[in-house]
Amino acid sequence: MIRYSLVCERKHEFEVWFKNSADYDKQSKRGLVSCPACGSEKVEKALMAPSLGRGTKKKGRSEIAVPAEVPAADAPAPAESKAQENKAQVAMMSPQEREFRAKLRELRDHLTKNAENVGGKFPEEARKMHYGETEHRSIYGEASPKDAKELADEGIEFHPLPMLPDEHN
Repeated sequence: MIRYSLVCERKHEFEVWFKNSADYDKQSKRGLVSCPACGSEKVEKALMAPSLGRGTKKKGRSEIAVPAEVPAADAPAPAESKAQENKAQVAMMSPQEREFRAKLRELRDHLTKNAENVGGKFPEEARKMHYGETEHRSIYGEASPKDAKELADEGIEFHPLPMLPDEHN
């Protein structure tokens, strides 16, 4: 697993996990990588700094902070900013994108409805099933980026639940 810091054409910064760098390239070329804030598919890799454990701690796990919007280099003057304050960013979605998002939402709903939520015990439960200590069953829960990397390194197969940009509001 590899985490990329990405930035869209409107300067929104966000992070996404990929299986490997080739997976990012493939998804990006197919238009499957989009900004969670505005939906733009014009996304590129941002400069990345090494992770030094700056996250806040909660029960031994790092919480991933949602980055604040980075102001554009050509940000409007304060007077212009007041006029634009009441305007919201909007985007037109193609029928294919609407259908794709509906299918992702349907998939996530099916998974959460038919699986056990083990919360923060996800890495522990996944390992128990992988190593035959407990019976296999469908589970979902939470894992830190470190836990996710360790599970992948152990050959334990898992997939993040799909999240859609409009669900971050």
